[in-house]
Amino acid sequence: MLRYVRWAAAVAAGLLVAGCGGGASGGGGDEGKAASRQPSAAAGGSAALPVSLTSQKLDWSRCKATSDSAAPGDEWRCATLKVPLDWAKPDGETIGLALIREQASGGPGKRIGSLLFNFGGPGGSGVSTMPYYASTVSALRERYDLVSWDPRGVGASEGIRCRSDKDIQSAESIDATPDTPAEETAYFQDAADFGKGCEKAAGKLIAHVSTTDTARDMDLMRQVLGDAKMHYFGISYGTELGGVYAHLFPKKVGRLILDAVVDPTADSVGQEKNQAAGFQRALDDYLRSTGQDPDQGSRKIADLLKRLDAAPLPTSSGRKLTQSLAVTGIVLPLYSQDSWPTLTSALKAAEQGDGSELLSLADQYNERDSSGHYGTTTHSQRVISCLDDKERPTLAETKKRLAEFEKVSPVFGDFLGWDSAGWCHDWPVAGQWDTPGVSAPGAAPILLVGNTGDPATPYEGARRMADELGKGVGVELTWKGEGHGAYGSGSDCVDSAVNAYLVSGTVPKDGTVCS
Repeated sequence: MLRYVRWAAAVAAGLLVAGCGGGASGGGGDEGKAASRQPSAAAGGSAALPVSLTSQKLDWSRCKATSDSAAPGDEWRCATLKVPLDWAKPDGETIGLALIREQASGGPGKRIGSLLFNFGGPGGSGVSTMPYYASTVSALRERYDLVSWDPRGVGASEGIRCRSDKDIQSAESIDATPDTPAEETAYFQDAADFGKGCEKAAGKLIAHVSTTDTARDMDLMRQVLGDAKMHYFGISYGTELGGVYAHLFPKKVGRLILDAVVDPTADSVGQEKNQAAGFQRALDDYLRSTGQDPDQGSRKIADLLKRLDAAPLPTSSGRKLTQSLAVTGIVLPLYSQDSWPTLTSALKAAEQGDGSELLSLADQYNERDSSGHYGTTTHSQRVISCLDDKERPTLAETKKRLAEFEKVSPVFGDFLGWDSAGWCHDWPVAGQWDTPGVSAPGAAPILLVGNTGDPATPYEGARRMADELGKGVGVELTWKGEGHGAYGSGSDCVDSAVNAYLVSGTVPKDGTVCS
């Protein structure tokens, strides 16, 4: 499957830098579908919890290296938080969530509290990402404990691996834009097999990794950390999680920043259309920057992908660059404008018959290292999003929509149109909502940062999130920039506004624009 991880820009750029030496959209949700949205706080978010959970003491100790990341520096400490497996049974079985923290440097007189970070995905590891991202938020380290965690089903928190490395690589040969009945059968069989692998690996956890579950974990985390209010920095998917938290616990909202905002009014097909539009917009901007006409440049890339569908390109590794891997390789550099030259080089090489550079980019996005080991971000992402999303498009419905997707994007539309059907095909558990409930009447102002050139979470999502949160709650800040996310991307205007909000509580005027 090709659904692109809705991940922090800093993470995507870090992958790109690490690998260069050698995988969500317009579209509309129906704001009237309140009954199909997630339950409100009254459905369990405010119930009294066992003292064994709320009074637990975290044993902060030096963090250890994992199979996927080295141990961070001595300033970081790690701990495990116990949370209910099933929030409907808070007295029942528990699971452990891995946390990481660097304490505020300013001391008791200056410390505001904990600032929780979620870097997106769903499925991204906060434990491995937080130390990397800390330099970006250095202005906040004096006043806040910087805290992140691996959400349930992710990384060190009961992380789910649905498929072996060998099987992942084998599945790369599956055509993600099937052209024949045989290819359609193979595509949907692969999707069903992936779901069965997730069910086998996760067991009963597969029904308890929703965004709602994680939002409730966050509030327990807040209590155990000793904070009266939730201070939170959510990026990409982390903005959806932040909106759901505010909906469930509006009175506990402190200072919430949502950067690279997911459109909460779009259902799962709408999110795929949004991403098709967002990546095409970013590609058009990239093409203009190289002096190309966007329409002509897109047609040239679409023609390259069509040729790859028929005849994959050779690479220096001996593997083949398939059409699907090429699309993924094109996507990664669009996450950061600094990476656009890398895309130019990779496309030029592919036009000359060498797929090595695009394959390297795809491998970075898919977290494949030189030994052939793959990370599990996309596994966790799929398990979480398929528990969240009710929609299960049929083959017939998908084929009807393909022309719409291709109109939105001649390069990405076909892939994301098919992905809308294959992503949760024959999934072993039912989804919970059409769109997430994020209305938060009575909550403190929440700052939403939208980037006009964002490929993965298009800019329009910030305004829609503001409207859904409610009047006086959602405050929109716009940056006229490129790449996924705005904070820490080079805008002093954005960084100053965010820092002032978090440090002093200064809320910018709704609609403020940073150019």
